[in-house]
Amino acid sequence: MIVKARGLTKVYRSDGTAVHALDDVDIDIERGELLAIMGPSGSGKSTLLHMIGALDVPDEGEVLLNGQELSKLSRSELALIRRRHVGFVFQFFNLVPILTVDENVSFPAVLDGVKESVYRARMDQTFTRLGLVDKRQKMPPQLSGGEQQRVAIARALVNAPDLVLADEPTGNLDRSSGAEVMSLLRSLNDEGQTIVVVTHDPGVASFARRVVFMRDGRLVDETRLKAPGQTSAVLSKLVKLED
Repeated sequence: MIVKARGLTKVYRSDGTAVHALDDVDIDIERGELLAIMGPSGSGKSTLLHMIGALDVPDEGEVLLNGQELSKLSRSELALIRRRHVGFVFQFFNLVPILTVDENVSFPAVLDGVKESVYRARMDQTFTRLGLVDKRQKMPPQLSGGEQQRVAIARALVNAPDLVLADEPTGNLDRSSGAEVMSLLRSLNDEGQTIVVVTHDPGVASFARRVVFMRDGRLVDETRLKAPGQTSAVLSKLVKLED
């Protein structure tokens, strides 16, 4: 078990109104799993991802990552967890436009003080795996959206994280590029990488091995997929949840 979360509750207050972004959520994530978290906007899926990735802490409940309870850690300790154990992939890539692809990908390792010989070896392997060898000296604006997202995935992998968290990773891509990115994440998972993807798109979720569904800050159901691309199975579950 890489993630064990129990009783997660997060309340945001605005103009005197309390909104439960998470309402007593329990979730386990197995090592080597490819999990999709599905739900409409405002269902709490991104908030849950932030809790799992030590970007935020719950008002109530606990998250254990590799058996370590995150709520008991200081800010500096949480930052260390994020740098060394979690890789993040975002909808809008979050690449530094004035840095080359090579510099963008190496940045987390440089920040963490990893020896250059170590992170260069990782980068060489990752660039080859992701088809980015000929893009290393290009700037992000010179790349297509799909290429930029592959660079973002390479950056997420450079510190060899235990867990990769992807928040709407295809949300800024066309359908073809989105499918390529999800195929890539699936292949990384086939090699043993644990990945959690947040999405509202059944086609994206269909690349996962397990899909959990959120409504109003709660987990309401889940389904397991036997093979990638079973969009109909995800849609069927969504229809039932709407009834």
